[in-house]
Parts: sequence; structure tokens; C-alpha cells
Amino acid sequence: MRRIDFSRQAEAFLRKLPTKHASQISERIVALAAHPDGAALEPPKGHTPLMRLKSGEDRVIVEMNADLLDVLLVGKRNDDEVYKLVERLRK
Repeated sequence: MRRIDFSRQAEAFLRKLPTKHASQISERIVALAAHPDGAALEPPKGHTPLMRLKSGEDRVIVEMNADLLDVLLVGKRNDDEVYKLVERLRK
């Protein structure tokens, strides 16, 4: 299983969510770290090697290495802000 590392932005977003909602997202992230082949990952448009994990109304932007799952951002699906933040991170 890969080690999971959360960015400050991802941690802050999860802390603002209701406990049940944050738990659902966390479970998806843990499952991804344990079994990356079983997750429905897609690259965000124009942002390789980053991957996008869908979790209900939210998107989780991750970068995967051989032994590390780096959770960069978590944000609302309908809000382009998460993708604008990805742009800023990649520059």
C-alpha cells in the first residue's frame, strides 16, 4: 500500500466538510492507495501526470508515485476553482 500525503489545501477542505462526507472521501483515497488499478481515475484535462478521482460531488486531484499517493487538492465538482488551483500548483 502506498503512503498517503495530504497537502494543506486538501486537509483544510476535508476538515470543513461534515464528518460523514469527509469519511466517504477518505475511504476512497485509502482504497486508491491500496488498489490503484481498481479506481476510476482520469487525468484532468491538460494536467498529466496528475489524476482525478471522483467522489460524489467532489473531485480529488492526486499524483501517484511507486510508494506515495500525494493528495494535492479536494474540491467541489461543479466549481472550476479546483482546476484553477491545479493550474497554479503546476506552474
